Amino acid sequence: MNPRSLLEFLRQNPLAVQASVTASGVPQAAVVAFAVTDQFEIIFDTLDSTRKAQNLRVNPRIALVIGGCAPGSLQTLQLEGLADFPTGAELERLQQTYFAAFPDGTARLSWPGITYIRVRPTWARLSNYATTPPSITEFSEQDFE
Repeated sequence: MNPRSLLEFLRQNPLAVQASVTASGVPQAAVVAFAVTDQFEIIFDTLDSTRKAQNLRVNPRIALVIGGCAPGSLQTLQLEGLADFPTGAELERLQQTYFAAFPDGTARLSWPGITYIRVRPTWARLSNYATTPPSITEFSEQDFE
């Protein structure tokens, strides 16, 4: 599988379980709806007050698990990366991608504390257990450039 096929998988599976850790090392996980750019930037919105936002401001390392949620789905993606909080023109560019996938996201722009988190992948493993033998493909940071 090539990286472009990975983009297709990401776009077909817009929910992820994201994991981060608190400043004291306690794990935290939450489901997020995300969009992805052609450059593999994953973008999602949340409130500044959420644990995920607070955790990622202190420690930008993040993990996501994507796929495997639909009945009969035997394909999942484990992804690790670095999160940041884009602003200005960079945020506007990413919001275009997000709002194209989630038009209702524009209604949240008025929410106090709304923020956007971008994830830049550094590693991923796509596992497909619907094939015999299972197909497992790893991607490194260079594959996302």
